[in-house]
Amino acid sequence: MLDGDRLALARLITRIENRMPDVSDIMRAIHERTGRAYVLGITGPPGAGKSTLVDRVTSLLRAEKIPVGVIAVDPSSPFTGGAVLGDRIRMQAHTLDPDVFIRSMATRGSLGGLARATGDVIKLMDATVVALVPESGDSIQAMKAGLMEVADIFVVNKADRDGAHALMAELRFSVHLHYTSGAAAKDVDWEVPVLAAQAANDVGIDALLADVRKHRSALEQAGALEKRRQARRRAELEALLVEEFSAQITARVQTDPALARTLEAVTAGTLDSYSAVAQILAQTLKRP
Repeated sequence: MLDGDRLALARLITRIENRMPDVSDIMRAIHERTGRAYVLGITGPPGAGKSTLVDRVTSLLRAEKIPVGVIAVDPSSPFTGGAVLGDRIRMQAHTLDPDVFIRSMATRGSLGGLARATGDVIKLMDATVVALVPESGDSIQAMKAGLMEVADIFVVNKADRDGAHALMAELRFSVHLHYTSGAAAKDVDWEVPVLAAQAANDVGIDALLADVRKHRSALEQAGALEKRRQARRRAELEALLVEEFSAQITARVQTDPALARTLEAVTAGTLDSYSAVAQILAQTLKRP
């Protein structure tokens, strides 16, 4: 993979997705080569034109000779657990470009829509664009609180449709109110821009990429980019500790009668979970 073998990369991603036993070896082997990419997350409701937006941004980046990797995180198929491949179909214009790598990953039921394996495939996620369409206006109130926290840029795609101006006006009001309220801790002075686009017609993509770069510059000047990356490394470590500890407990139940009794008591309702955690920690941490 490090020599540019795309098939090797695809095979390693499959091993990571399937959480094969050698995942830790793979991640250790590439550690010194990670942390150099800038990761852009694009999210939004179905039909917002996210795939087309990604396709057009990819075209602009490739015109600058910048290599691009695209991970399309899709809802898992209820039949196979695999990803829906619509994004790859819509971005097939780039499939023959050796400097564009496109891969679909299933959420596999993960909270927030991101499979845990995505964190290994894409180590860092440093900026988020939320793509909306004019019809999103009816549900914007319900979405607003979460969007204000996650979005670094708003894009109203298909902006030639009715309702686009009204949605943009509401978003801009909400963004400014959030920016001036001090409701959320800010590590960078950034008022989220609200952009209009028609990705299918290549309208507004230049402005989007320009604002992505402005956001990165703001993060770097404030020293926030490295702090966010440090926080994500710490969060990754904590998540891996939980995952490994849970796996060890599950394995020990087969050979440790005391541990098995504790879990059975919780299942039966005769022991509360907090007391069980204290007992499990006492039973396991003192043993090699």
